[in-house]
Amino acid sequence: MRKLETLAEAVPLLAATDEFVLGLPVSAVLAQRFRLPSVDPAEFAEMIRIQIEKLLPFSADEVTTDFELIEQSDTESVVSTVAIRNERLAEIASPLLERGYIPRQITVYAAQRATTHAPSGNAVLIYPEGETLVYAVTENGKLSLARVFEGGNGDQLQIELPQLRLSAELQGIDAGSPNVLLDETCYGMRDSVEGILSSPTEIVGIELPPAPVKLNLLPESWRRRRLQLTRQAEWRKRLVWIGGGYAGLLLLLFAYLGILRFEIGLFDRRIAHDAPGTEFVRATDARWKALAPAIDAHYYPVEFLLHLFESLPSADVRITGYNQSARQISVDGEANTAALAYQFIEKVKKNPDLRAFQFDMAAPRILPNDHAQFRLEGRAK
Repeated sequence: MRKLETLAEAVPLLAATDEFVLGLPVSAVLAQRFRLPSVDPAEFAEMIRIQIEKLLPFSADEVTTDFELIEQSDTESVVSTVAIRNERLAEIASPLLERGYIPRQITVYAAQRATTHAPSGNAVLIYPEGETLVYAVTENGKLSLARVFEGGNGDQLQIELPQLRLSAELQGIDAGSPNVLLDETCYGMRDSVEGILSSPTEIVGIELPPAPVKLNLLPESWRRRRLQLTRQAEWRKRLVWIGGGYAGLLLLLFAYLGILRFEIGLFDRRIAHDAPGTEFVRATDARWKALAPAIDAHYYPVEFLLHLFESLPSADVRITGYNQSARQISVDGEANTAALAYQFIEKVKKNPDLRAFQFDMAAPRILPNDHAQFRLEGRAK
């Protein structure tokens, strides 16, 4: 806990999204006790507004009010009402509003202390607020009557406290034997207070934290603005999470790309290391392919001619020319009919001993004697 002299000193310790409560001094509010007919509690707000209008010299629209139920019977209800002018509230909270900080709840500090130290029965609470001394009468933890006076010496207490007790009794408050609560900073007044009020005095300290109270003087416009700021903060938080997610994905992507580059570099080094052996294998394979026509029986001209003659469909097909290179052969021939020439090319393609070559034949040329002259071209696969 830190003790601060002004509200402005607390602003740097807060954030726009913090849930905090602003406790107003008694000098800034009007606290009034009303007796109302026992009606539906939902109608209390309108009845209290009418009563407040009678007490204030300005419009009720310029004031924020709230109330707490002290006690209720079959015939009447006793309520504690607190009001503050909006202009005065804005002045007090200006250090917060300038930074865009709006409290979750605005209440009265005296009501917080009453709820904390005297939640039931009647009590008199005396404590300092700045340079003034607060005298508050409470009923069942609700603020019924409050006065502020300067100083607090023995002579002044002799005048003020009896008058305030009389004011309480005139409003119907039982002030005969209240529980007297004196702030620890006012310990020097204990004997004087006990002598005046004829009641034992209990010393109380600062609440850590004070008990929650229903009383809330937060104006409606401030509620809407706070809700708007809260939603904006939530959206900003979501955007930060989304941005963080995208940044994480990008980081993973860059890490993945880095790993890929590392692995590619590793493969390149392996390839460079194996390059001499790979080149040797390639050169050896090329040499063997170049020597294949000389050492492979399938490329021997005699073997090849034998398989060609085996593929002749009949004696009416004759081979008239044959040329062979390392990877290519050509066969010229003549058939009695074009059909025999086509039969010959089909049998050549189906011959299993000639599958090492791919054969093609252009359309045969028809001679004057109706014979068909053809040429087969074969290339190694």
